[in-house]
Amino acid sequence: MKLVSIKHQHDYFFALTFENGECKEADLKRVCGNYVSPDNLDTAQVNSEWGCLEFNNGRVDIDPKTLYRYLASQPTANAC
Repeated sequence: MKLVSIKHQHDYFFALTFENGECKEADLKRVCGNYVSPDNLDTAQVNSEWGCLEFNNGRVDIDPKTLYRYLASQPTANAC
């Protein structure tokens, strides 16, 4: 399941839309906080070929399946 769009909300909170149309808002600090500093959160982008979330010009990437599973396990993840 590929990621198709993202919107940075604030801090580590993002709205993520997947190819099945599902959109979730959640705090991604547990997923990327050790690899992406708060100053680099604005580098977030979707890799159109792989559908993954990238930071720092692709030096940090998160597989879309990992993101989807993470969001599904978070009781605090909200629908967009």
